[in-house]
Amino acid sequence: MLANAIVELFIDGGPIMWPILVVAVVMVAVIVERCVFWFLLSRRRDPAVLEKVLAAMDNQDFKAAVTVARGSVDPTVRMIHQGLTHVHGSLAGALQVAAGVEIKRAGKFMVIIDTCITLAPLFGLLGTVVGIMSAFKQVTGELAVEAVSAGIGEALIATAAGLGIAIAGVFFLNLFNEFLARMQFDLETAATNVEVMVTKAKQEGFDTIQFRREHASNFA
Repeated sequence: MLANAIVELFIDGGPIMWPILVVAVVMVAVIVERCVFWFLLSRRRDPAVLEKVLAAMDNQDFKAAVTVARGSVDPTVRMIHQGLTHVHGSLAGALQVAAGVEIKRAGKFMVIIDTCITLAPLFGLLGTVVGIMSAFKQVTGELAVEAVSAGIGEALIATAAGLGIAIAGVFFLNLFNEFLARMQFDLETAATNVEVMVTKAKQEGFDTIQFRREHASNFA
């Protein structure tokens, strides 16, 4: 059976397989959590609401824009709402802080995946060294073929396990980085649109500072 074969390989890989297993478990747990996060986030994206908010701002109906954006779980709409209602600091600064909060949330645990990608092949390399050392210890006056081959097998199994974990980790790390880059682009584009429309409103006499004071709220 496959399970028995995996267990046998794990045992044949020597004691270094235990830290490799820990790295694998941690990385899998983080990858699953990030997959769930991005899946739920994709369900929360609401282009229709975002379009309504931007359309209301384009018509200088900022009150309607805040009303529509309030309570939204879409990170872009949430950023706009925070920017329009956070009175402390400039609009650009408020948008930047709100966008930073969303990006930080989306990039959570990425450093752990990156660390696991680095550690796994290093542990595999350590297993290789330990396995080769073990094989050389078995070399006596008469070559003990089985003992030597066991040490070499231990080295190869540990190396393969470490590389396999690293390869899988690189795939998911790049995938999550791509999702993060797209989200950052969407936030920056929306923030730029908001600043342009607010600047236009100011030029036409709209008091955005007073509006933000009247609709002030705290960052969540």
